[in-house]
Amino acid sequence: MKELDELTLPDDLRYAEDHEWARMEDNKVRVGITDYAQDQLGDIVFIDLPKVGEAIEKGTRFGTVESVKAVSELFMPVGGEILAVNGDLDGAPGLVNQSPYEGGWMIQVTPDNPQDLEKLMTHEAYLEMLKGLE
Repeated sequence: MKELDELTLPDDLRYAEDHEWARMEDNKVRVGITDYAQDQLGDIVFIDLPKVGEAIEKGTRFGTVESVKAVSELFMPVGGEILAVNGDLDGAPGLVNQSPYEGGWMIQVTPDNPQDLEKLMTHEAYLEMLKGLE
């Protein structure tokens, strides 16, 4: 397990309490799980994600991540329609362990309400929350 100061937590992302991250890119939001989440899960062996075109509400389940340790649910940090799913994860779910913010992204969404992104935690707020979990 990584120490908090060893985690990669980019400043340009927003973070949810359930350890998902979100990044606005050209009016679309890319979503994945944080370095903390992938570290806690251990080796990821399977990921179940929604289909393109599905509309999913903020805070509701959009998939699951299965690791050698556990199965964890994924929750939408912003509501919207699924525009893209990272197909690379089908054959290589370990990409989430190796690169949670780049190669291991999970879905891309057209947000129902772009202001929802601003309600998520900043890098500093997320780090404070993690300190409280120790």
